[in-house]
Amino acid sequence: MKLKYFSAPYLVWMIVFILVPLLMIAYFAFTTDGGDFTIRNVSDVGQYANIFVRSIWLSLIATAICLVIAYPVAFILSRMDKHKQGTMLMIVMLPMWMNFLLRTYAWMTLLGNNGIINNMLGAVGLGPVRMINTSGAVVLGMVYNYLPFMILPLYSVMVKIDKSLLEAASDLGCSSASTLFRVVVPLTMPGITSGITMVFVPAISTFIISRMLGGGSNLLIGDLIEMQFLGNAYNPHLGAAISLVLMVIILVIMTVMNQFDPDDQVLI
Repeated sequence: MKLKYFSAPYLVWMIVFILVPLLMIAYFAFTTDGGDFTIRNVSDVGQYANIFVRSIWLSLIATAICLVIAYPVAFILSRMDKHKQGTMLMIVMLPMWMNFLLRTYAWMTLLGNNGIINNMLGAVGLGPVRMINTSGAVVLGMVYNYLPFMILPLYSVMVKIDKSLLEAASDLGCSSASTLFRVVVPLTMPGITSGITMVFVPAISTFIISRMLGGGSNLLIGDLIEMQFLGNAYNPHLGAAISLVLMVIILVIMTVMNQFDPDDQVLI
């Protein structure tokens, strides 16, 4: 009985801040201004298919880059001495102590046409190079801001891998590559799936990064949704429909990721 009382605040929180907003999104997505049922809002989302494709593509690229960078970093951290791991983790987390907007704004200063990087390139006769307001700048901003979300789940799994397993694989004739792909990767699959989810979901729905680093030519889903609720193209019903479609896409992707259940992994 006491457990029910302790769980009551969490149930209230979930109802007020999760269930009710979801129901409101569904309501606005399938109604008109007069409250009549319609599927036109959802059908109109199709005209923004190019924005959805661009958002998914850039998010996938950013997620893949984060995984490639984070995997060796997390492995190195997990093999360090215990007293060094805390310091290195703090360094990884240090950028996150700064406001998200300020971190992104700093990249505007670095990548600008008259920014620090272009001034350095110009000094050696290689610049200026157009870096700001490009898809590459958007991906760079995603990688920089979301990289810790890939490192931490990978580290939390890798640090639990017994070193004797790696030594045993080496003793049994496995090369470094074989040990990586046949031992380390299967054991770290839970961290990989968690990291991919934690990076891809905020990346696909971001709007600050695309606005500040991508300019108007790199509109993403997050920008499109914001325009429907706060911009000149005010249309909360269409915005709710776009949000609903985005949630479905994310749920499908997460369902696919859940297929990589660690219980189904077999060491070969």
